This record gives sequence, C-alpha cells and structure tokens, in this order.
Amino acid sequence: MFISQKKVEVITAQGWSLLGQAYFQLGTDKKSESEKLDYYEKALDSMLSAVRTAELEEYKPKENWYVLMAACYSELSSRIGKEEALYKQLDIYEILVNLYPKKMYFIQLGGIYGQLDRELDYMITLNAAYQKDLLDKESEYLALTQLLLLNNNPYWAAKVLEAGRIKKVPVIDEKTKEEKILPVVKDNEKNLKLLADAWRMAQEIELAIPIMEKAARLAKDGQTFIILGSLYLSEDKLEEAVDAIEQGLKKGKVKNPSQARLTLGQAHFELQNFEQAKKEFRIAARDDDKKIKKTANSWIKYTENEEIRVKNIALRRDYIQNQG
Repeated sequence: MFISQKKVEVITAQGWSLLGQAYFQLGTDKKSESEKLDYYEKALDSMLSAVRTAELEEYKPKENWYVLMAACYSELSSRIGKEEALYKQLDIYEILVNLYPKKMYFIQLGGIYGQLDRELDYMITLNAAYQKDLLDKESEYLALTQLLLLNNNPYWAAKVLEAGRIKKVPVIDEKTKEEKILPVVKDNEKNLKLLADAWRMAQEIELAIPIMEKAARLAKDGQTFIILGSLYLSEDKLEEAVDAIEQGLKKGKVKNPSQARLTLGQAHFELQNFEQAKKEFRIAARDDDKKIKKTANSWIKYTENEEIRVKNIALRRDYIQNQG
C-alpha cells in the first residue's frame, strides 16, 4: 500500500514581500475606498510576515519592506484611527533610523513626534540628524533651533543656527538655471534676530550684539534698533545705546515707544545727561499705561535727586580745591 506525501510549500521572506507589494499596487488601482483599504490590509499582513520570516531566516529585513509597511499604516489611518496609525508608523521609523539612518527617516520620525505633541522627542530626533550632518534645508535648522529654545537650550540653539549659516549647499538659480553655492541659513532680518535672541538668552550678550547690529541694518522698522539699544545698555555701552534707540524711534513702527523712551532716558541718566533723561521720562509719562506712567514719574524724581546729589558733590570738590 502506497501513501502519497504532498510537499508543503514554505513561503520565503522574499515571497511574502513580493506578495505585499502586489497587494499594495492592487489597492492603489482600486477606485472603491473600501476595496483599497482591504488590499492595503492584505499588503500589510504580507509585509509583517516577510519581516517575521526574515528574522527566522536570520537576515536583516530589507529597507523597502519597512517603507511599504509605513505607507500601509498611513493609508489605513481612516480604518484603524489616525493616532493608532501614527504610533504604528512611529515604531517603523524608529527601526529605520537605526537600521538605515537616512535623512528622510529622521525627518519622518521627527514629524510624527511633532504630530503626537512629543516635542522633546522631536527635538532629540532632529538633533540626531544634525549631529550626523544630515540637515541641509533652512527650515530644518530653524525647526531644531526653535525646539532647542522651547526646551531651554538657548546656547545650543545658537550653535545650531550658526552652523547653518556656515554650511553651504548647491542651489539652482531659478532665473539663470546656474548652480550656486550658498549658506543653508540665510542672513535675513528674521534669522539674525532669532540668532541674536538665542545668544542673549544664553547670556552671551557680546555675541548677540554684532548679530543684532546686522539685523537692525536690514530691518524695515525701528524695533530691532530698540532691542539693540537695550543690549548695549546691559553692557554699559551707553553712547551706543542712545544712538541705537534714537535711530529706532526715528525709523518708526516701534512696538512700545514709551518703553523705548524709558530705556533711552535710563541711558542718558547713566551718562549724567540729566536734562535729556528727564525729557525722555516726561514723554514716557504721557502714556495711558498706568505702569509705564508710574515708572516714568519715579525715574523723573530719582533723576532730579541724583542731579542735585551730583551737583553738590561737584560743589564740595570745587570748594576743597579752592581751599587748597
């Protein structure tokens, strides 16, 4: 008596992946949303089987398998829920940045962290890409800078932005179609103010001032000069503070002119230009804001008392010299 034995065919990891790719393509070709999702589910199941089989066969799953799985989860978000789909993609991109550390996967992973309001993880991911020198767009450097500032790392935020100003990449001129080598982060007013603010927040005022000077020269309004004046004042550069604030007020479009007048008055006070200081404080005291008005009036009284004190010292000094 003969018993026929049928061979059981075992599908390889490669076989599962080909099946998954075929299902995904069929899904994209379908017009019915329900049919599309059905095929994407089949594609996902096949790709999961491909990864499991590869692990059993003791070799590393291929890069494009994970990419296709991430695409499946993205397409299935309407069926499994947006948040669930994001978490599933998150797991895949965390694998990809470790097995295949390419820029696109760091950016995708960071973007998912951002959508899930995990700003610290977003920052860490972008910073990892930065450390690997993968960032090559201004928006990426600015995003990392902002995230570092939000997480109270102003020094490193400034260092990142400085690195973006130094790093150069090829850019095609849209008009001439010629290739030019330009800095990733442009020296425009907005970027320079952000850099100066980062240095200021890091208590590196000497580094902030030359950057803010450059931003002020590019500014269309006077506000940047007012900020520059405050930086000068904090470093006891009094003449420069007066000049910058006056330029800002002259240029106009200042957010809080009365506050600027107060700062200008303080600079004149420190220079012992008491009459000019009182003039600026009196202008500020006309403001409707009670807090500014009170502060300005206090400075007027303080300036008057200091003026008398300085004059008395000068008189005593002259008297002593004459007696001698």
